[in-house]
Amino acid sequence: MSTDMNARPRRETKPPAATGVHVEDGAAVPSATAATREGPEHATQPMVYDAILLSGFGGPEGQEDVLPFLRNVTRGRGIPDERLEEVAHHYRHFGGVSPINEQNRELLRALRAALAGEGIDLPVYWGNRNWAPYLDEALAQAAGDGVRTMIAIPTSAYSSYSSCRQYREDWADALEAAGLQSQVQIDKVRQYFSHPGFIRPFVDGLRDALAAARQAGHDDTRIEVLFSTHSIPTEDAALSGGADFTGVDGGGYVAQHLAVAREVIAKTAPEISWQLVFQSRSGPPSQPWLEPDINDTTEALEGRSAVIVVPLGFVSDHMEVMWDLDTEARETAEEHGLWFARTPTPGTHPAFVAALVDLVRERIAGIPVEQRLNETEIGPWYDVCRGGCCANPRLGFKPAIAGLQP
Repeated sequence: MSTDMNARPRRETKPPAATGVHVEDGAAVPSATAATREGPEHATQPMVYDAILLSGFGGPEGQEDVLPFLRNVTRGRGIPDERLEEVAHHYRHFGGVSPINEQNRELLRALRAALAGEGIDLPVYWGNRNWAPYLDEALAQAAGDGVRTMIAIPTSAYSSYSSCRQYREDWADALEAAGLQSQVQIDKVRQYFSHPGFIRPFVDGLRDALAAARQAGHDDTRIEVLFSTHSIPTEDAALSGGADFTGVDGGGYVAQHLAVAREVIAKTAPEISWQLVFQSRSGPPSQPWLEPDINDTTEALEGRSAVIVVPLGFVSDHMEVMWDLDTEARETAEEHGLWFARTPTPGTHPAFVAALVDLVRERIAGIPVEQRLNETEIGPWYDVCRGGCCANPRLGFKPAIAGLQP
């Protein structure tokens, strides 16, 4: 059985937005298993799943894919192709190929092998939000194989609209497009930013980068560590993580990143100077987004001879890593005479792959919250997203599964 659908003809458009899921306040969780339908924060009842759904962002794999892919990403925002071409040149610089699909294929292989090694006999289906293989295709194939209950793993670790709720919306879209709302149920693993297996690759990467900087003659007092993540609108950030972060500057999105950054620094070099910075903003200048920008921060550094960038917000090497960090941020550092290093994303690091297996095992075994692996002051995070969590005020509430409505 093939579960990545590489042989299927590729289409250019993602599924349309779902319309058949009610979003009344307090409604039960749609298309979820009985154990999570009423929305307890943590599901500690042992579960039986038929399969795992690995959910990716997706990316183009050729020059002809670039614009259709970007149209999918920005659907509903009314952005003309002329403006999309401003972003398209990042992809065209690399032959129109994003590394993300191939990295997800590698993760798929590693995850399957790790599950087998742990004696967890579950097939893994892979579907993307914005490019082939699409989520509705993955769900249709799974249903055809007899799958009725799935545990989903998004390739994103933090709470925000784009990194969590939008995945949940796209699952709802995909179920409706495939006509499977009454047949397939999808639960979701918890946000895994605080899992030691997610943190470990950043620790290993920073240790190696610090050793290289020191070997190159840079004293610790002249090294700056920049933990970088994708900027999002401040309005969205304020609603990320739900009521737990009401009134917290940057909401759960910023708080979670800071918690991970503190843990990474504590395990590597507690005395090293560091900051949380943001990258890849794409909104209009009139719309406030999270700051400071990584390039502005680098330009303003004083008394430093080296900068190490840790891509804390990314699971794998998206285009935002290859272009915004490896190209633009590196150029900014070198223009200001700074030695530069970028540490790896988790990718298929054995600790990260083992963490994903552990997240699935949590739900299969019904592991109590106090026994779950967690390395920050925040967490373990919820299995079922709270009502109103990670809303996008500009788009309004759309059907979303694996979490309370609206």
